[in-house]
Amino acid sequence: MRAAIYGAGSLGTILGAYITKNGGKVELINRNKAHVEALQKEGAKVVGTVNFTQPVVAYLPEQMEGKYDVIFLMTKQQHNPEVVTMLKDFLAPDGVLVTFQNGLPEMQIAEILGEDRVLGCTVAWGATMQGPGVCELTSEPDALSFSLGSISAKRSKHFDKVKELLEKMGTVDVEENFIGTRWSKLLINASFSGMSAVLGCTFGEAAAPKESRRIVQALIKECIDVCAAGGIRIEPVQGKDIVKLLDYKGSLKKAVSFFIIPIAISKHAKLKASMLQDLEKGKLTEVDAINGSVSDYGRKVGCPTPMNDKVVEIIHKIEQGQLKPSFDNLKYFE
Repeated sequence: MRAAIYGAGSLGTILGAYITKNGGKVELINRNKAHVEALQKEGAKVVGTVNFTQPVVAYLPEQMEGKYDVIFLMTKQQHNPEVVTMLKDFLAPDGVLVTFQNGLPEMQIAEILGEDRVLGCTVAWGATMQGPGVCELTSEPDALSFSLGSISAKRSKHFDKVKELLEKMGTVDVEENFIGTRWSKLLINASFSGMSAVLGCTFGEAAAPKESRRIVQALIKECIDVCAAGGIRIEPVQGKDIVKLLDYKGSLKKAVSFFIIPIAISKHAKLKASMLQDLEKGKLTEVDAINGSVSDYGRKVGCPTPMNDKVVEIIHKIEQGQLKPSFDNLKYFE
């Protein structure tokens, strides 16, 4: 089986390093020439909560040849129409594309490839690019897990092989209710990634102060409420029922939820949102595919999402240079 990771940035490079380190074969593809050259010459250097260097196979997109049975997609979702159309030519006739992207990307990709050629995967760990060939794992090693699922009733023949590759890095939960799994990841991204980008901080730093934690809690509540309105059952994350832990109706349960938030994110406290990393590099973010997806679905099911709306507004202003990521942005939620 031939496999590739397309868009091998921080997450993809670490995944590729683990797969290769533990006996699997995968090719890392990235358009960043300096990063690819460093991977080719020096291997993938993984730092942070672990520390190792692993020789890997890496290419630029224009160096791709032949057909792949499996392509892991890790580019930004806003580029999907062009990227997926291009990758279609590199997929074997029965090949499958596995999207690791944020938001709810599977249906858009299925319009190009067909439902039976698309798998979805969410990760419960984070990473940051430190420089060409060097990536920092920001989650604890015991938090390395994946959730894998399909939007098609017909499971791809490569499903088990994809699972085996991912298991070379961490545990893999096969999800029957994959849309519920997508929403559990979206809930975390909308709340913690959204506030990490707005405030210019890590997940843990967003959850610690009471002022910002109140906004995180409100963002979580909006995600739970829109799913309830739409009949979507949010799946547990790493065995934890986040709805049971963090949802509330009365003041007592709200206080308990508020207290739990920093504890719930403790293993990922050092994680800095990819949206914040994009803002720091002067790039556009995926906020429309993250908090924007919550707002869009809220409008569809008639459930207000004022906090997610505000995150989208603030991040777009940061993209446009009107604001900077800062705790000063808390005033816009008042």
